[in-house]
Parts: sequence; C-alpha cells; structure tokens
Amino acid sequence: MRLPSVRFLPSSAATAVVAANARIAWMARAGNMEGARATFEAMPLRTTASYNALIAGYFRNHLPEAALGLFRRMPSRDLGSYNALISGFSLRRHTLPDAAAALASIPLPPSVVSFTSLLRGYVRHGFLADAIRLFHQMPERNHISYTVMLGGFIDAGRLDEARKLFDEMPDKDVVARTAMLSGYCQVGRIAEARLLFDDMPKRNVVSWTAMISGYSQNGKLNLARKLFEVMPDRNEVSWTAMLVGYIQAGHIEDAEQLFNAMPEHPVAACNAMMVGFGQRGMVDAAKAVFERMQEKDDGTWSAMIKAYEQNEFLIEALSTFRDMSWRGIRPNYPSVISILTVCSALAILNYGREVHAAMLRCSFDMDVSTVSALITMYIKCGNLDKANRVFNMFEPKDVVMWNSMITGYAQHGLGEEALGIFNDMTIAGMAPDGITYIGVLTGCSYTGKVKVGREIFNSMCKNSAIRPGAEHYSCMVDLLGRAGLVDEALDLIKNMPVEADAIIWGALMGACRMHKNAEIAELAAKKLLELEPESAGPYVLLSHIYTSIGRWEDASKMRKFISSRNLNKSTGCSWIEYDKRVHLFTSGDILAHPEHAIILKMLEKLDGLLMESGYSADGSFVLHDIDEEQKLNSLRYHSERQAVAYGLLKVPEGMPIRVMKNLRVCGDCHAAMKLIAKITSREIILRDANRFHHFKDGFCSCKDYW
Repeated sequence: MRLPSVRFLPSSAATAVVAANARIAWMARAGNMEGARATFEAMPLRTTASYNALIAGYFRNHLPEAALGLFRRMPSRDLGSYNALISGFSLRRHTLPDAAAALASIPLPPSVVSFTSLLRGYVRHGFLADAIRLFHQMPERNHISYTVMLGGFIDAGRLDEARKLFDEMPDKDVVARTAMLSGYCQVGRIAEARLLFDDMPKRNVVSWTAMISGYSQNGKLNLARKLFEVMPDRNEVSWTAMLVGYIQAGHIEDAEQLFNAMPEHPVAACNAMMVGFGQRGMVDAAKAVFERMQEKDDGTWSAMIKAYEQNEFLIEALSTFRDMSWRGIRPNYPSVISILTVCSALAILNYGREVHAAMLRCSFDMDVSTVSALITMYIKCGNLDKANRVFNMFEPKDVVMWNSMITGYAQHGLGEEALGIFNDMTIAGMAPDGITYIGVLTGCSYTGKVKVGREIFNSMCKNSAIRPGAEHYSCMVDLLGRAGLVDEALDLIKNMPVEADAIIWGALMGACRMHKNAEIAELAAKKLLELEPESAGPYVLLSHIYTSIGRWEDASKMRKFISSRNLNKSTGCSWIEYDKRVHLFTSGDILAHPEHAIILKMLEKLDGLLMESGYSADGSFVLHDIDEEQKLNSLRYHSERQAVAYGLLKVPEGMPIRVMKNLRVCGDCHAAMKLIAKITSREIILRDANRFHHFKDGFCSCKDYW
C-alpha cells in the first residue's frame, strides 16, 4: 500500500496532516515521545512524512530500536525515510555501520543529503579516514558537505588540510569562514584567524563571537574585550563568550562585573558564572545564582552539583542530584561524574548502584570518563568484584581506567593483583603515566614488596619517560618505612633530587609511629612544623609514639603544646550508609545519634563477647595518661566501633557492613574488628584515610601489615 501525498489531499486534510507532523517533530525535540507517539496514532490519515517525523524523533531520543521497528512497518517509503534512518544511525558510534548499510540499501538514487548524513556521522565520531573516503566518492557535493568535511579536518587539528579544502570550496559562506577562523583559534594560530576575520566580506554576530572567544582562549583578554566593545551587534552568546573568557582565565571579579552588566541573564551565562564561583570556592554565590534562575537546564543542575562536590559540600551535592532526578531532569555526563565522585568520597555503595542504573538508562555506559568514575566509585565503596567486571567489559580502555584498577587493588592491599594489572597494561601497549607508578608503588608498599618496589622505581628512573616527582619518592619512603627500613627512608629523603614536602615527611612520620622510632619522628615533626605550622597532625602522631613507649611526661608536654598553639586537630569520625541516609559517628560522642540507646546496648554486648574471646584492650592507643578503665571506655567509643555497632543492628545478615573513617584506624580497633567479624560471622569492610581493611573470620586483608 502506498501512502497518500499531501499535495493530492483536500486542502483542509492536508493542513491537518502538516500541522500534526509539525507537532510530532516539536514534541520529539522536547523529549516528549509519548505525546509524539499519541499524536501519530491519533491521526486519521498519515503520510510518509508522518512516519519520517516519528522515526527521526525516536532516534533523537535514543530509541533506535523503536525507530527501526517503525521504519520496517511503513506501508511505503521515500528518500526522506532512508535519510532519517541514515541520520539516526549516524548519531551513535556503534551504529555507524548500520548507517552505511542503510545508505547502500536505498532503492532510489541517494541524494546529497543521504551522503552528507553519513559523512556527518563519520566526522562526529572521529572516523576521519572514512569521512575522507566517502567525501571523494560522493557524486555531488553542496556547501553543507564541504562545511561538514571542513569541520572534520578542524576537529582533528589538521588545519593545513582544512585550509586546502577551504580554498577549494566553490561557495565560501559565512559559516565556512567562521569555522575556519575558529579552527585557527583552537590551535593558537590567532594571527591567521584575525587575517581571515578581517578579510571576511560579510560578518555576522557568530563571526565576531568566534574571534572574541579565540582571543579569550589564547590568553588575550584585553584584545577580546576591545573587540567585544566595538561589536556592531551583541547577543547573549557574545556576552557569554566574553564572560567565559574571564572565568577560564580565573578573573572571577571581572566576570562577575560583566555578568551584572548583562542586559539579560541567559541560562548559559548563569551556568558559566556558577562554574566560576564554584572553582573559586564561592559556593554561596553559586547557589544564589542557581536559586534566582527562572529557567534551568541540565547544565544548570550539573554546575550546582559540581560546585558542591569540588568544595566538599557532599551531602548538598547528593541532595541536589536527588532533587534533579525527582523533577524528571535527565542527568548529563558532568553531573553523573560529579555524583559518582560524591558516592566515592562518602563510600555510599547503594546510591552509587542507583547512579549506575541511571547511566545504563541514559546510555552513558559507553563513555570512557564516566565509566572510569564508575569503576572508582565501586573501588572506593569496597566492591572490587563489581569494579573488575565493569573494567573487563569496557573497550577501549584509557590510562585513567587502568590507573583506577591499579590504585584500587593497591588500596585494598592486593599488591599481586595491582602488579598483574600493571603488567597487563604494559602488554596492551598502554604507556603508564605518573599516576600509574604511584598506584603500583603503593601496592608494593601496602604488601611489603620492597624488592619489587625498588625495581619498579629504578626502572622508572632509568627507562621511563616519566620523571619521579615528590609523590613517587613519598611512595618509596612509605615502602621502606613500613618495612622497618626507617634509616634508609631518611637517607632517601636526604639524597633525593626533589625537595621533600609534607606528604614525604608525613610518610616518614607514619613509619616512625609504626616502629616506635621517637628520634627520627622528632626530626620529621620539626620539618612538618616548618611546612604546615597550623597542623596538629605530626604532634598528635608524636604524642602517640611517646605514649606507646611509656614517655608519658613527653606525651603530656606535647598535648599542652598543641593546646597552647591552638593547632588544628582533626576529630575522628566514621559513617555508614543505611536506608539511603548517611549516618555519622564521632569519637567519644555516642549520644549524638538519635538511636544512641540501642547502639550503646550493642557496644556493651560486643564488649562482653570480645572479653569471652580473649580480647584485651591496648591502652597505648589512648593519648591521655588515665587509668585502665577510662582507657577502655575511650577505646569503646571510637567512631568506627560505633558505626560497626550500628551496622550490626541495621544491615541485613549476609550483607557486608561498609564503614568509612576520616582518619587512620587505630591498632586497638583493628584488633577488635577482626574478633567482631569472627564472633558475629559478618564481613566488615572499613575504609580509613589510607586504605581498605576487609575483616572476615578473624582475619584482615592487610595481614596486619599496615
């Protein structure tokens, strides 16, 4: 059956069909596919154009199966039907072969639009060689074909080939000239861009804006502003381009002044201003812009979430993402990456799983950056098996993804597995970067692989294009220090070619605490005071060392010194996710939680069970010189024990209890956790400031080497 053509319908019927087709297209552009489909199904008379509009809408809204199904059910097809199919398949990288097959299957002679649709797909997804081949095969080309191919060369940074094609173009309109100008700006050839701008026979507001953006991107803000001031006409894009230039250069005050002077505040400008405020740590200012906006898009929500995330307003970021989801706003890549970062920081696995599900619904599971963030989330939430499954399923892997797995295994104390991934990465031909070496050296450090660590570090120094920096020397100091080679670690610091920073001295300080070396600890503390005069961390560690070797008077003096200097001392806190809420516990403050009564009862029950199992509290981890009963009470109410007690009460049996702590777990709690895991037959996964501890059946994954 052949569908009727509009031109052969009565005028009233033709008008109704055209209006319905336009309504389908409009609804599809707005993302309302239910409305578009309902309009289509309600039409008493449909034309081929009606089918074509709905097919295009399905593709636009990431429903390729529905589009293909409708295409196959069409009573008859025209060239526009095939063009809609080619254009739709060209939207996604993995369906490009289907687009090429659709072009080859057209029973009618393909038009220049047919070829250009596939050409645009090749260019969009970076298949430049295929684009060049198709371009030369085209029986005819128009100025759109030339402009698409020109954009492909420019996107690939092949400016000389782009210029050659530009010179061959029979019709150089303002779009092509502006594209060439922008290409020059992208690679820093700003003088050539300006020559092209000055030679343009006709300029529009887009050309002016492109030149202003080019100056801004290349650090020439004064020239950008001068050109902005002499523009014959400005629109919101021009204002926003100048605003973004200031923000990218870190000139937030100038950006804010320009923003306030804008005649209108379009969504893009507000989003950019929120990003700028967030980068500067001005979260309240970003929030004020957000709350004043009458209209918000996905970029608006993403900018607010990012401002919260990068300034460690993690609960606020979580709340904003939930609000966005509740309003039915589809997340974008940046917002998903930000919220996965939040889930990683808070170690909230259940919500991270929900974000993973949202990624699958939005087809974000093909993006390497988003999947890398997903892998990191699973690792930092203690679910290495799931991280490994996601890692193994994704191809091609980039260096960030490899680094995530290496670092993840290292943080979990699985040095052999970290080294295995490192070797696989090398075999795959992926060049390691500086972060790769940090991860693999950390894995060696946490598992006592001194010999292997030395070999990797020496090969890095001799054979790698990466020169060791302070962070790599810090790993080596940590590796040697943990193994008891504290003197050798100090010699390395004295002889290394880079200046020791606070992280390096902190690593040495941690080794001194582990091996009770007060002499070198005092030296490290002195160096840390010079580098971080406001931090109490090194003195707290030194006080611990004095306490552990019975130098109570020195420990008391150190505590008084900390108090007299009003130094910043971090309070130990731990948290656990349950019922989509983060429950926070602070050391010594058991009454802060609304369910403190049942938590206290569980702690008392655990005390009894621990005593029956032969547990004896290690008072050396209590800073104060107090009697043994007081020491026991102090240790009992450490934040990680409170969180574990709450987990035992709430987390269903058979599920791991996942706890996060902001500081390093103390030795007494570490010993207690092993016994608690055994006597309760539960798996406890504790992530402290340094690494993961998996407690199960009376053992810890760290094998007590931490």
